[in-house]
Amino acid sequence: MTKLLLSLHVLAAILLIGPATVAASLFPRFARQALAPDGDRTKAGTSGLRVLHRITRVYSAISVAVPAFGVATAQRMGVLGDTWLVISMALTAVAAVLLGIAVFSQDAIIDALDTPDTDPAVLPKLHSGLPRLAMITGLFALTWAIVTVLMIVRPGSTTGA
Repeated sequence: MTKLLLSLHVLAAILLIGPATVAASLFPRFARQALAPDGDRTKAGTSGLRVLHRITRVYSAISVAVPAFGVATAQRMGVLGDTWLVISMALTAVAAVLLGIAVFSQDAIIDALDTPDTDPAVLPKLHSGLPRLAMITGLFALTWAIVTVLMIVRPGSTTGA
């Protein structure tokens, strides 16, 4: 049962968190193009941006399965109190907060693009927030990279590398 849970945990991480990370990281680039003063703000012109937003939202919601399988696996392995796992769980919570901030920022951009009578002063404000959004998504990716390394190395573990 432990091997099944671990396999599901790893597969969920690859198939759910990977696409959410890539889509969230690409969003600021496409948003920069759409929010530029001469950008194409039509539905067709922002279709790629909308797809990235949808992928980020959907995969973020269902990626809750990753920590669920992870906790179940850790419980079966008897490592719930290990330091490396506690740090990984804390970093997972940090990653969730970062992704939540990114999704809400994306929501604001998509809403502004969907509203035909958006105040013209709003678009430059959203455009100026894109470097912050790029930083947040980069930190999200970095957080998951650290968690991945902790899961592989498992410092202090008798079975660690």
